[in-house]
Amino acid sequence: MAFMELAKNRYSERYFDTRPVEQEKISLIIEAGRTAPTACNYQPQRIYVLQSKEALQKARSIRVSHFNAPLMMLVCYDMNTAWRNPGDRWYENYCSGEQDASIVAATMMYEAEELGVHSVWLRGFDSQEVSEVFDLPENHIPVMMFAMGYPSDTSKPSPWHFQRKPAEETVKIL
Repeated sequence: MAFMELAKNRYSERYFDTRPVEQEKISLIIEAGRTAPTACNYQPQRIYVLQSKEALQKARSIRVSHFNAPLMMLVCYDMNTAWRNPGDRWYENYCSGEQDASIVAATMMYEAEELGVHSVWLRGFDSQEVSEVFDLPENHIPVMMFAMGYPSDTSKPSPWHFQRKPAEETVKIL
């Protein structure tokens, strides 16, 4: 599928089927994340695959809107590895970790879509709680989770999915 078609068709899934995602597809999704660009190619992303009943239950305990997905990814960054820009006057000691982890997550979500696996970006959680529940190393900072799985029979995009602001409103050519 052409990328623009994939990008336009991908939507945040909220109605997952219960069948598990095959390990081969999980591996391809992870590999897509490994190939994503990061600042200076430092690759600070740390990906936690949540697929056991115990891990999914932990995720559900901290995030209400998990949509009963059979698989979740917790994407973090290692603050000891992320690129920093101490010379930025607006963002003192800028850290690329959140940006890098977000690019990795988006790349993984597009690969999942290409494989027929739907996803939804989840962020309404307290990072410290996530760290505690999953006993993450102190230097692994949670950025986001995404739920993944196959769409159910009732799956459909939200009414807002296909609405886009005019380019003139979001793009400025200088």
